[in-house]
Amino acid sequence: MANTFKYLNKLPQNLRSITTTNTNKDAWLSKLFVRKIEPTKESHSRMLSDKEIIYSLQTHNYRPDSKNAYLNNVKNTVDFIKAQDALGKDVELVGSWTVNVGDQDQALHLWRFTGGFEKIDVYNKVLGKSEEFQRLNEEQGKIVRSRHLQYLLAFSYWPQILQRSPKNIYEIRSYALKPGTMIEWGNNWARAINYRKNNDEAFAGFFSQIGRLYNVHHIWCYANLTARKETRESAWRSPGWDECVAYTVPLIREMHCRIMVPTEFSPTQ
Repeated sequence: MANTFKYLNKLPQNLRSITTTNTNKDAWLSKLFVRKIEPTKESHSRMLSDKEIIYSLQTHNYRPDSKNAYLNNVKNTVDFIKAQDALGKDVELVGSWTVNVGDQDQALHLWRFTGGFEKIDVYNKVLGKSEEFQRLNEEQGKIVRSRHLQYLLAFSYWPQILQRSPKNIYEIRSYALKPGTMIEWGNNWARAINYRKNNDEAFAGFFSQIGRLYNVHHIWCYANLTARKETRESAWRSPGWDECVAYTVPLIREMHCRIMVPTEFSPTQ
């Protein structure tokens, strides 16, 4: 217990008050770290997402000397996919960005598949038979250093994804959670998102299904960096926001953010 209270003395005052008002060790540990989640036979995806829509997030690291060639290749690929009658409007690009602050020489592309994994199977079958798509893919392979693909579900409590204009900046905040904490994360953010709706900055919120697991991505939209600063400071002045942060921070193994700008062919600007 001596080591425990030595640790508590290093905590911020607001977290210290949560713990020291409880004389029972188990009680304050449960409040400080994670609340108890009852066992369930429901999958986490069913409990956190209520839509039969799958999103894919493509992360590409392109060669520093090949940005223009890379973006031209992606645009041609997007146009080719749009022209496939077999896919119709069930496969669509939601957003396309290059990273301005964070991982340099990186681009992210967000696609929506209406119809779940069945539509993704159709997509893979159609493009797998296309020589033109294979040519575009091979061309891209010569100008990128690495590529990563994740399949995601949208959190049901996030606002509906809406296209933005005129041109904005976007922030993607990516979190690697401790295994088994996704429901706890959802419980807290279902409340926390209410503190971030005033300025319409919430663009999208996802959790991973295939790819790197226990990953969460929150995407925010701002007019500029100054607006981002003012919006985030406003959230901290809202009673209850600090408590939501206090409960979610212990669930995180790793986190990082990137500031992104839309490409010229991105549906959302």
